[in-house]
Amino acid sequence: MAKPMSAKVRWLEDLKFVATSGSGHSVVMDGDGGAHAPSPMEMVLMAVGSCSSVDVVGILQKAKQNVRSVEVLLDGQRAEGTPAVFTDIHVTFRVYGHDVSEKHVERAVQLSAEKYCSVSIMLGKSVNITHSFEIVNDAP
Repeated sequence: MAKPMSAKVRWLEDLKFVATSGSGHSVVMDGDGGAHAPSPMEMVLMAVGSCSSVDVVGILQKAKQNVRSVEVLLDGQRAEGTPAVFTDIHVTFRVYGHDVSEKHVERAVQLSAEKYCSVSIMLGKSVNITHSFEIVNDAP
């Protein structure tokens, strides 16, 4: 069984809050449209990107791909009105390296989306999540 997780969110001022994870790490969030820190919905997008990045990088490393860097670009569309939930999220992986195999990147993205990324899979129950990737070949 998976280990339980915990977190605490404390109000700072205005619509700013500090969230502290059970592991002791903190992040500031801003409910005022992200004026002073990421908004909670921006944090959700960043969580999708972070979770899937861990998977894709790990899978590509195990496949011995010559990857120098990975970026994930996320575009989210939200419903009109309240609650303004995400309706669609598109995740684009940009993989930088030398002689990186398209087949390996495609497989890594697919495995993350369908098997490993808990955040994306959980959100996928109510949000249309799509994926794409680009490979940017660097000089050796």
